[in-house]
Amino acid sequence: MTSEQKGASQCEPGPLDIHAAEAAEVRRFNHARTARSAEILEDYTELIADLLSAHGEARVTDIARRLGVTHPTATKAIARLKREGLVTSRPYRGVFLTDAGAAMAERVRARHRLVVDFLLAVGVPQEAAESDAEGMEHYVSEKTLSAFRRFLAARG
Repeated sequence: MTSEQKGASQCEPGPLDIHAAEAAEVRRFNHARTARSAEILEDYTELIADLLSAHGEARVTDIARRLGVTHPTATKAIARLKREGLVTSRPYRGVFLTDAGAAMAERVRARHRLVVDFLLAVGVPQEAAESDAEGMEHYVSEKTLSAFRRFLAARG
């Protein structure tokens, strides 16, 4: 084998490299699917916490209106939140967060604020930062959030 052939064969990925690359891709796609699945739960718990704080109650009608969904869509999502142990509801009284739901809402709110602060720090206009953070907050990893925190801390 010539030295040129040796160099070429060293650049080609071997079976283990391909499997490692495939495994990494699988992890990325799984992370995105998990984030998409959690996104609805997180948006609902955050909104319910906001409504409870502002009005003392979170009615399905208000939730649907604020999220721009139909009443049946909101009702279905709230049923899922109940199954997940994140909310309770009482007839004619609205929806209330469990301790787990309140903790999720707080985590989402903190993550949202951090993403907005980072986007503002790198020059994104306020309205765009708020809008973009609404989607990003569900997909950003803890490693990335830590990097955002370090960046913001370094800026003082």
